[in-house]
Amino acid sequence: MFIKILLFSLCLNRFTRSEIIIGTWSGDFKKAVQAGGDILASGGSSLDAVETACRTCEELQCERTVGYGGSPDEHGETTLDALIIDGTTMNMGAVAALRRVKNVIGVARKVLENTKHSMLAGDLATQFARSMGFPEEPLSTSESKLKWKTWRENYCQPNFWTNVKPDPKTSCGPYKSMNFLDRLSMMETNENIGKYNHDTIGVVAIDGRGNVAAGTSTNGANHKIPGRVGDSPIPGAGAYAVTGVGGAAATGDGDIMLRFLPSFLIVELLRAGHTVQEAVQTAVERIAQLYPNFSGAVIGVSQEGEYAAMCHGMKEFPYNVAKRTKSGEWEVMEQRVDCGLGINGL
Repeated sequence: MFIKILLFSLCLNRFTRSEIIIGTWSGDFKKAVQAGGDILASGGSSLDAVETACRTCEELQCERTVGYGGSPDEHGETTLDALIIDGTTMNMGAVAALRRVKNVIGVARKVLENTKHSMLAGDLATQFARSMGFPEEPLSTSESKLKWKTWRENYCQPNFWTNVKPDPKTSCGPYKSMNFLDRLSMMETNENIGKYNHDTIGVVAIDGRGNVAAGTSTNGANHKIPGRVGDSPIPGAGAYAVTGVGGAAATGDGDIMLRFLPSFLIVELLRAGHTVQEAVQTAVERIAQLYPNFSGAVIGVSQEGEYAAMCHGMKEFPYNVAKRTKSGEWEVMEQRVDCGLGINGL
């Protein structure tokens, strides 16, 4: 019995030393990681830290790519996606295409805690949110309305349509599918859909009890086709976590990245004995092999608190890490990955 207690104590001490929260991007995203770090510093859970970080970004409207007032779709409406996953129980909650409710990560947490489902979507997710006490309010702002109006005046450029007519490069539609002969003469459609279009907040946290959690929050892609759901609320794509192994999150071109489940791959590579750096590099290389022009990044952290990031299709990728220093104080550090080299982490 004494030996069992001793082993448990040693494991607990190892987990305590690995308390950490890591999150994507810089600027207000750093404030979000700081807020999550404050939860861990006060003895809070990894789930609370992840939710707090994402909610902070929603309230700050980080780069207008998280929260209300950003990324209007083709109809000018802002909708929200979020995911939170408990790596200890493998329970999760996700919301996709949420309308008229600002605290999307809070709604996702309610899906996790108050239902046996994993994901809710659209107007019926809004109905669920109302039943859980979340206020219904507009997500559009004067800024997002102006962005949509400017886009319309520019012949709806860029957009996400392909293999349709009239030509989506010069028209706002409505579109119809092209036949095979028309497609043969069709040049490749828009790929560059602009800066500040993929800045999902992705967060992974490990608390003092060793529990790993991960989550995401986003308002999706600018000018997306209404109803579109990207990688952020999809477990294994936007984020993933397994207590005893580690966690990961992704940000970038969600329509491409979700096809490869990069967050799941990173965690499984950690389980198989790879280093964090090897895991994040492999995840990005898998995507780049088929989509060399994609833009995106991933972060990963092992149960021991080792972390790394990898990126592609941009000059560099910033992310933030909050952890205890040797003196016991919490510190938030901004890291940057050179996407040409893809080497950064501890």
